[in-house]
Amino acid sequence: MKLMKIAAIKRLEQNTKRASEIFRVAAKYGFADWFKDWHNAWIQERLKSLEGRPIPDLKVEERVRLAFLELGPTFIKLGQMLGTRPDLVGPEMAAELAHLQIGATADAPERVRATILAELGGEPERLFAIFDETPLASASIAQAHPAELDTGGEVIVKVQHAGIADKILPDLDILASLAELAEKHVPRLRPFQPVALVHQFRRTLLRELDFTSERGNLEEFAANFSEDPTVHFPATYPELSGGRVLTMERLDGILGTETAALTASGVDLEEFARRGANIYLQMIFRDGFYHADPHPGNLMLLPHGVVGVIDCGMAGRLDPELAADIEEMLLAVSSSNSMDFAEVLLRVASVPSEVPRDQFRADVTDFLADYTRQSIDQFDMSAALNGLIAIIRRYSITLPPQLSLLLRTLIELEGTAQTLNPHFSLAEIIRPFYRQIIQRRLSPKRIFTRIQRTYRGWERLAESLPRDLNDLLRRVREGSFSVHLHHRNLDTVVNRLVLGVVTAALYVGSSLLWSMKAPPLLGEISIIGVGGFVAALYLTWRLLRAIRKSGDLTLKK
Repeated sequence: MKLMKIAAIKRLEQNTKRASEIFRVAAKYGFADWFKDWHNAWIQERLKSLEGRPIPDLKVEERVRLAFLELGPTFIKLGQMLGTRPDLVGPEMAAELAHLQIGATADAPERVRATILAELGGEPERLFAIFDETPLASASIAQAHPAELDTGGEVIVKVQHAGIADKILPDLDILASLAELAEKHVPRLRPFQPVALVHQFRRTLLRELDFTSERGNLEEFAANFSEDPTVHFPATYPELSGGRVLTMERLDGILGTETAALTASGVDLEEFARRGANIYLQMIFRDGFYHADPHPGNLMLLPHGVVGVIDCGMAGRLDPELAADIEEMLLAVSSSNSMDFAEVLLRVASVPSEVPRDQFRADVTDFLADYTRQSIDQFDMSAALNGLIAIIRRYSITLPPQLSLLLRTLIELEGTAQTLNPHFSLAEIIRPFYRQIIQRRLSPKRIFTRIQRTYRGWERLAESLPRDLNDLLRRVREGSFSVHLHHRNLDTVVNRLVLGVVTAALYVGSSLLWSMKAPPLLGEISIIGVGGFVAALYLTWRLLRAIRKSGDLTLKK
């Protein structure tokens, strides 16, 4: 732990200018107290010298969003990722961060041309019949240019901002350092595993910087829905794409944010909302691979009522084991089996050892009872999922990132559909999928796959067990077999125990000296007895203060 702390501070010092800027922005928006318990002179010195106006009139959620905006692309993306984790930051903060967007300054035309030349090996004029140097939009990572192919097809060319990776990589190092320090110095954050969270964020962001990933998402979605004429994903052009440039079909339709134009189109918006929701549920329950950003700006009404889906950079994937657990939870809800639902949830989540599981099961039972009594047309899926997240947060339980992203997607999906049809019910759309889940779980193919997986597991165990037992016996014979018991923070526990014993001894000894009026005396009061008693009080205060700072002692009313 000591080495980890030194490495974290060293990385901060290597990025002094940027780290100081992060602390300045934190203080400006009123978050300097987050760092007050981080006992390091380098950090404290920068907090003391910070200048900036606190913004007390804004809600905490707004201040966090504004701070992320000011800190630039890396923190904007971090905010967007935290917006998918309501189990960590809460529904209000997640809702604020999920819409964190910024119109970044576009690169100059010569820099765009240089990026295209480096990635595709040719000037834009040679690769495209028409290339508009004026971008349609510019976001934190890239900007989008309209263009036309030699064949006449209209496309969008997404070009990454020059040098964006050089700005992001130092920020990722700083975030890794801050996560390590937070995990050490902020006990209330430890259950949320900030180091693992930042590691996941780093992997996700570096993947987003490689446009071949988004191209792969588009191609996989298109293949999954190749036989469905009611949905369309933009076609990609691999020969005109690379790691920092993505060329894709330009869709001609009405965005889901253009409410007036949608109404004027004469299309049945209730059917359009239902069709869009069905597409997402097929992605989730049929394919296990889904578009994870279903806000209205990413859905488009194409001619003949076809649903267009754009901006596929954020996608979620469910591994078979987690997909089976989600199916099990849905079946438990449909049959009002709250105990099974709670057990699956406890199995898939990261649960602190001190969580009272019986109380958690009781809360989940009460929660499900409230919602299962509602009729399907009155059922509010978003409210139900937010209520479940509130229970999860109350017990400091952490969901797997895949499951948390799925919950956030379902909440946003219902909200998007209700902008098109205020009476839309996602629960009603999900209901037919229950039968499909049961059929899939009982299908011969699924049963055979499960048997195969179980057989392979037993086969691996049968192969490795004799070898492992032989190695164990050999170590015992040679005398090299040893058992290592590791107790985290054992030194701290022993030190506190010794301090507690010494304090108790001082109380007893001082009380005896005081009661026996042991000399020297001041009047009839033993000076040594009083001194020992005062020292015992001081040691008690120090012991309680140390325990409270570590988070091991909480005072409840």
